[in-house]
Amino acid sequence: MPEKILIVDDDVDSLKLIGLMLSRNGYEVSAAHSGSQALAKAEAESPNLIILDVMMPDMNGLEVCRRLRANAATQKIPIIMFTAKTLIDDKIKGFEAGADDYLTKPTHPQELASRVKAILQRSAAKQEPMPSSGGQRNTTIGVIGSKGGVGTTTIAVNIAAALMEMGENPVVADFRPGQSGLAVMLGLIRTQSMYRLMTAQLSDITTKNVENSLATHASGLRALTSSTNPRESLARFNEEAAAAIINQLRFIAKPSVIDLGSGYNTLNVRLLSEIDKLLLVVEPNALSLISARDLLKVMDEEGHGSRTSIVILSRAPSSIQTSWQEVEHTLGREIKAIISAAPELAFQAIEAKSPIVLLQPNSIVAGQLKKLAESLKTRIRQIGN
Repeated sequence: MPEKILIVDDDVDSLKLIGLMLSRNGYEVSAAHSGSQALAKAEAESPNLIILDVMMPDMNGLEVCRRLRANAATQKIPIIMFTAKTLIDDKIKGFEAGADDYLTKPTHPQELASRVKAILQRSAAKQEPMPSSGGQRNTTIGVIGSKGGVGTTTIAVNIAAALMEMGENPVVADFRPGQSGLAVMLGLIRTQSMYRLMTAQLSDITTKNVENSLATHASGLRALTSSTNPRESLARFNEEAAAAIINQLRFIAKPSVIDLGSGYNTLNVRLLSEIDKLLLVVEPNALSLISARDLLKVMDEEGHGSRTSIVILSRAPSSIQTSWQEVEHTLGREIKAIISAAPELAFQAIEAKSPIVLLQPNSIVAGQLKKLAESLKTRIRQIGN
């Protein structure tokens, strides 16, 4: 049975054009001319996807999107917002209302087909039946840096440790063979297993094999680590194997915290589709902000922006820092957390091979990291529901 797509637009010509594009790609198309009609059809027909115009006279698309997300019968239907507006603030409003992706008019037929296919595939993956073992698919949190050296590993390790202290059962995983900081930070340099898994056959990436590859820190925190052997970074990794590792971690960890390193390399492009919540780590300086702005632009275009929050790791003297207001203005979105500079404590943590939140739980920076973890724990519950 073909997947059904509900198109919502008060412009009849737009309805016909988009409907024709989608029909040619084998989809069943349904149409609504107003926001109220869209709400009724969405509940009655349960489409696989809704393409929703923003500018409509009776009820704008943002309000329609909010109501769809508030209705238990329609809240999980993926939504692509469609509008002539191109400002980043307009996109942010769409994502905040609950949209999964955002397209501007006019759009090329191939771009529309590609976005629709990607959204439907992600939606189908979330609805896949659980394995025969009866395990539960849990949340994944990705941590990516705007550039190298901004502290992604520090954030990832401490988030995982803080969540463990809050009663969760996390795993922190490093997907950077040959460039690992995680194994060194936790004193697990003899237990690296990521390279072996990422070069394995897909059939060998089972829940049991991934679980057997985990190392356990003295605190009880579990980790899947890469090595510091530079030759391993030259290997050609199976990107689908890496994605399969994340999907197996969903049945092992609650949640999985994924250290993605920095930048938009081919591996990260594939793994971002497997991430439920993404943290972009930025330093408040011009170079880091420019890198972050360009990275966010690409992630918005690829449909990952709505899952991305900004974390500022402030390690430079305040006199040369960019203000948080300017950071929000430059990046076009709200800052999720600001982590203070604590170079001496960070050094002590590496020497002690312990996360900061466990080594000095009453420090200011530990409190900031715990607050970030607490907000993520709330988000994990929302995603799980």
